[in-house]
Amino acid sequence: MNFDTSKARAAIFNRIRQHQKRGAGPSPDERAGVEAYLREHPRGPQPAISGDLKIRSRAMSERMSSTVDEVPRRADAPAAIARYLQARNLGTKAVIWPLLADLDWGGAGLQVQARPPRRDESMGSDKIGITGCFCALAETGTLVLLSGPQSYASTHLLPETHVALVPASRIVATMEDAFALMRAELGGVQQMMPRAVNMVSGPSRTGDIEQTIVLGAHGPFRVHLVVLADE
Repeated sequence: MNFDTSKARAAIFNRIRQHQKRGAGPSPDERAGVEAYLREHPRGPQPAISGDLKIRSRAMSERMSSTVDEVPRRADAPAAIARYLQARNLGTKAVIWPLLADLDWGGAGLQVQARPPRRDESMGSDKIGITGCFCALAETGTLVLLSGPQSYASTHLLPETHVALVPASRIVATMEDAFALMRAELGGVQQMMPRAVNMVSGPSRTGDIEQTIVLGAHGPFRVHLVVLADE
């Protein structure tokens, strides 16, 4: 079932604007003012992130219980993923983002489908989801994933194993850098920010009152990153 809230949201915003004695929609001057504010607003205190961002990102990802591999190019990713899955007896079937459909998955011995994952056991739930990412944060080893028609949020939330392709050129220092990159590439009056921004720091985990950590409680049991060194 599709719950479209856009009309209700627009009605609420229109009512607010009416009380503020403004027009039905933002004027060009209002939009320009918001963009100027975001562009000029000073950042708050941040940690000093020095050195190689790729090395820092890997160390922090592994600290968060992710596993990390590295290949030279994007085209090398399917074979690396096949080796990872085979070493852990996880099978060869996976769902992928449509954005990754051009890679030679069959040549690596993997059977993939570019569609959202199924979680229902009666329908044959999908155990492995393969995604890209918008960027990664060296500060915490976190992946930033944006939802869209070609990048389903469910692919990294529902399967037991999440594998992500991470271009080394998209590793930024901090969360503030990630949001600045989003505004630069996806902001402005001509574009739309994504409906959902998810930040993934290793496998899903929770802890009980005795502080016993359990992985996979609300999402993937394992997260594996394939860093694309030359991209």
